[in-house]
Amino acid sequence: MEDLELTDSLGWRMKYSVIAPSTNTSVQPEYDDFRPHGVTNHFCRIPIPDSSVTDDDSFMVMLNNIRNATMDSVDVAMTMDPGCLIMGMSAETFWDGASGAERLYKKMLERTGGVPVIMGSTAVEAAIAAYGNIRKIGIVTPYAPIGDRNVRKFFEDLGFEVVNLIGLKSPSPMKIAHETPRTLKRAAQDVSEGADAVIQCGTNLAFAKVAGIAEFWLEKPVIAINTATYWHALRSMGIHDKIAGYGRLLEEF
Repeated sequence: MEDLELTDSLGWRMKYSVIAPSTNTSVQPEYDDFRPHGVTNHFCRIPIPDSSVTDDDSFMVMLNNIRNATMDSVDVAMTMDPGCLIMGMSAETFWDGASGAERLYKKMLERTGGVPVIMGSTAVEAAIAAYGNIRKIGIVTPYAPIGDRNVRKFFEDLGFEVVNLIGLKSPSPMKIAHETPRTLKRAAQDVSEGADAVIQCGTNLAFAKVAGIAEFWLEKPVIAINTATYWHALRSMGIHDKIAGYGRLLEEF
């Protein structure tokens, strides 16, 4: 009898491994909301404490906690033999601008042994390209100023003009998820002035539904990083299902 190749019974189209900080309570439910039939998401947590973030120094403590535990989490994530690894984390993927993102991508790809890697920063870049005709952007983040500077550098390195940026200065990595929809709505409105598009960074901000609503009212692209990252993961792996309720990116492109 001819041997048949065995396929995962639930993730028969794609198994995604996702790494995300242990304090992050937004990226997993949002990714699961986007998940098409036959695609499964398998989360591996990057263990970090919910440290207080009050300034640039304490922000760097948080970021270094993530950095120190990331690769061990990648190794665990790879044991389920995924078709693709998604980085459900944001700040590190923007760090040190476009060149820093490229170095991180190569480092991650080496760690996965060549299994495709999807990062938030480059996923947002791809989303902007999908919309087209975007040069001026407004940005919302949950970060301290040092995080905002690195996000700004990334987009300016790519030739975009950052006309507005609001960093919410969330008081801890876990409490990023406590920022209310009203806070996010007002921030999106404020940064949209004079911008061709609104970009949101920080995967623990529950921004996906807000972005879809804001895009309708503002009549310009509003790109949530979780939406962009999962969209890029789907399209990069040849999955073209359209998902409604989160804006034009998942519905049209």
